[in-house]
Amino acid sequence: RQTQHGADTHVEDPLAHLAVTVDAQRAVAESCHRLAHEHADGRWVALGGGGYAVVDVVPRSWTHLVAIAAGRPVEATTPVPEEWRQEVYRRTRMDAPRRMTDGREPDWQDFHEAGYDPADRLDQAILATRRAVFPHHGLLP
Repeated sequence: RQTQHGADTHVEDPLAHLAVTVDAQRAVAESCHRLAHEHADGRWVALGGGGYAVVDVVPRSWTHLVAIAAGRPVEATTPVPEEWRQEVYRRTRMDAPRRMTDGREPDWQDFHEAGYDPADRLDQAILATRRAVFPHHGLLP
């Protein structure tokens, strides 16, 4: 299995507007890891990519991804190492996050159970993705 874990799905990304948190990105990586073990004998190629929040999001999201792939997940409440925070500030004059979480556990809901809101950009993106991708895998959109 191959998955792509772009950090540009995050709520702070200025282009995508998908309103996803680091915690949800972590949960998706955990699910992909589990599915790889259930359906592909543990074979999994997890790719990073995308993301404009290079201080607040990308390092945490990809750290979670690599740790999960290595079988050593990082707890969401883990403090970001102070050495890293100091290096970030030295290079960018921006404060790095203090923890590996956005503090918002994902609220998993089935797309159809939660209800489709045609004015919601996230719902629009999900439906467009399903219509574009699912038929190529023999799934209904």
